[in-house]
Amino acid sequence: MLSKSKQYPFLLNPSLIHRVSSSLAFPENHIIRRCIALVQFCASSKFKLMQIHAFSIRHCVPLTDPDMGKHLILAIVSLSAPMSYAHLVFSQIRSPNIFTWNTMIRGYAESENTSPAIQLHHHMHLASVQPDSHTYPFLLKAIAKLTDVWQGQKIHSIAIRNGFESLVFVQNSLVHMYAACGHAERAHKMFDLMPERDLVAWNCVINGFALNGRPNEALILFRNMSFEDVDPDGFTMVSLLSACAELGALALGRRAHVYMLKVGFISNLHANNALLDLYAKCGSIRDAQQVFNEMEERNVVSWTSLLVGLAVNGFGEEALELFKELERKRLVPSDITFVGVLYACSHCGMVDEGFNYFRRMEEKWGIVPKIEHHGCMIDLLGRAGLVTEAYEYIQSMPLQPNAVIWRTLLGACIIHGHLALGEVARARLEQLGPGHSGDYVLLSNLYASEHRWSDVQKVRKTMLSEGVRKSPGYSLVELGNRVYEFIMGDRSHQESEELYAMLAEITKLLRLEGYVPNTANILADIEEEEKEIALSYHSEKIAIAFMLVNTAPGTPIRILKNLRVCTDCHVAFKLISKVYSREIIVRDRSRFHHFRNGSCSCRDYW
Repeated sequence: MLSKSKQYPFLLNPSLIHRVSSSLAFPENHIIRRCIALVQFCASSKFKLMQIHAFSIRHCVPLTDPDMGKHLILAIVSLSAPMSYAHLVFSQIRSPNIFTWNTMIRGYAESENTSPAIQLHHHMHLASVQPDSHTYPFLLKAIAKLTDVWQGQKIHSIAIRNGFESLVFVQNSLVHMYAACGHAERAHKMFDLMPERDLVAWNCVINGFALNGRPNEALILFRNMSFEDVDPDGFTMVSLLSACAELGALALGRRAHVYMLKVGFISNLHANNALLDLYAKCGSIRDAQQVFNEMEERNVVSWTSLLVGLAVNGFGEEALELFKELERKRLVPSDITFVGVLYACSHCGMVDEGFNYFRRMEEKWGIVPKIEHHGCMIDLLGRAGLVTEAYEYIQSMPLQPNAVIWRTLLGACIIHGHLALGEVARARLEQLGPGHSGDYVLLSNLYASEHRWSDVQKVRKTMLSEGVRKSPGYSLVELGNRVYEFIMGDRSHQESEELYAMLAEITKLLRLEGYVPNTANILADIEEEEKEIALSYHSEKIAIAFMLVNTAPGTPIRILKNLRVCTDCHVAFKLISKVYSREIIVRDRSRFHHFRNGSCSCRDYW
């Protein structure tokens, strides 16, 4: 490693500076004030700052002077110059004050490597420097980036002991820290304890729930925010739209869009990207395209969001055309952009095109494939029925395959009936860590498809003995400012009698159209009649019945399903869209299905 003098040749030994400065004919304080003024008013770039620093050394201004050091460090941090430079200056200051300590902690909090901020706080304590109201917000910001809740709790306790917890800036930082660390409930508890809550506090707690998979709570808080006459800003709208996208709450998202137009947030790039993402994730891809076309400013996130939206909605060709347009405009795609491109190829069965894009990603754009890109290639091969080729690809991967890679192969084995490879994939998953409920379910389904009922029972017994619970399937629909959830055989709804009557009517009309229940989807050792009954009570079918009962004829029906839609429901939805003249948009675990007039946008390839 280079010495300090070689890294920064204009930095001289402090004792030498002092000896030279003491021999000057003019007052030292005058030169210090002049250099500080130069730092304050002339340091508009890193290069100029270093010139001023060199000027101060040439005129023998000692860096040990706390005032000069304080202003120099503030300028370094404000210009986002390397923190190694700031730390080198800091290490030469004689008795730095709390402002300088805080500036250093802030600098690390805003840098990529935030952990030195915690070490600085420890050294500050050892130096008997008392923190002030600015110390903890900067420090908690650093901890939030590290997502180290243990350190966060420790600093929380110290803030209480030092009497700073009641300050609104500290409270806001604590809410943000707990939310960023994945502890949305703790963030909300902290929020509830605040006697006064500003917009920052509301944004932190709403975003905390939205980011931690709790969209319902985020929407409830947003509603409560309006009751307390707190006006949202662009950050609030991003969190709200993210929650709406997670729930598939399109109607609420549209109202948020109207509000954005009304108050002028439509020029906010981040809010626009969130709006575009909302429409794409709710299956309104044409609305997403309109938002994209009307955006005054776009970045690579905008292009990527639309591209991925087109891909998951079944418009793979359009997604690839959009990518070609991105290239024509000489924009630089990101690694996430290529995840969208490969996803489009995978869900459209374009194997050769997928491998061509995969090669170009590294050869033309210099993007080294990550595990996500390799996962897309395995999915591409698996969906196309090339399961053996997918396994061979895994064997030749330059990266160590993770659980998602093997799970993708296992899913392909079930769809295409490759029992031997399926058992290999399951064995590898067992080696990688504790049981994931989905892995057991996939293996159980694989055995059931081969009518190996004794092996199915063994898998289920293993799940029970290891305390692994299967995640229940559910379907969500939005109606009248509310999101309704249904599970298989659900009779908890107050309209359940009417819903089951509608289900019986649907089945009767579908049979007239030639529908025959696909009982191959029921992977259980039960009678055929029981299988048919079980199929008719799938959560997405109950959701369809609910929407047919409660919405006007011709109204589109949107359903969010947490699992992959089964073959029987897919066939049934195609016929329902024809019989009832309804457009049905289903967002399942992996993609969108747009059912119209008896056909689906996926062309039966999913």
